[in-house]
Amino acid sequence: RHTRSDRDWSSDVRSFVEKAFAVVGIELVWSGEGVEEKGADKADPSRILVKVDAAYFRPTEVDLLIGDPAKAAAELGWTASTTLDQLCEEMVKSDLDLLEKGDFTS
Repeated sequence: RHTRSDRDWSSDVRSFVEKAFAVVGIELVWSGEGVEEKGADKADPSRILVKVDAAYFRPTEVDLLIGDPAKAAAELGWTASTTLDQLCEEMVKSDLDLLEKGDFTS
């Protein structure tokens, strides 16, 4: 449920994870449902790369979350200048840079 709730598709966890792996050229295939859902490397399905971890669930999940930047636009004059795809790519590349420098901790 937490990876497939009734939310705006652009903030769906599964979609974001797929975008992140695509940055490094990995396509995922999914199996299982709920806490048993796993994402594997399509090129080598025995290589499980993503698992659901209940430790990261929200303490009180809501059924619907929709982001609306209208208040930021109205009160601050803010508008988005980065797409979700661009943000995802920046995040992955930043993590890869940190990993390469030895500055990445999990």
